[in-house]
Amino acid sequence: MKEKTVQELKQMISSGEDFQLIDVREEYEFDNGNLNGVLIPLATIMDNANQISRDKPVVIHCKAGSRSATAVNALEQNLGLTNLYNLKGGLMAWKREIDPTLNVF
Repeated sequence: MKEKTVQELKQMISSGEDFQLIDVREEYEFDNGNLNGVLIPLATIMDNANQISRDKPVVIHCKAGSRSATAVNALEQNLGLTNLYNLKGGLMAWKREIDPTLNVF
């Protein structure tokens, strides 16, 4: 599985790179603190796959990286998508390495 580190994601955001960020946590987690990605909870990811870009990089994240890895695997195996990246360590890594003020629930 392809991954991006939080440092790589920060650089993508800072440079204005054209990519899509998807948060697969639950709505209450997203509402508590997020990185301004598109919320598509893991349980609904296949039903909402039409919202996922096919023509630019897509970084999928969750709190620690396991739910997003599940989402990446499902989308790659079932839809053959090749532009997906799991955020290594999820928002916990972002909080630890980039922004300690991020509220992660």
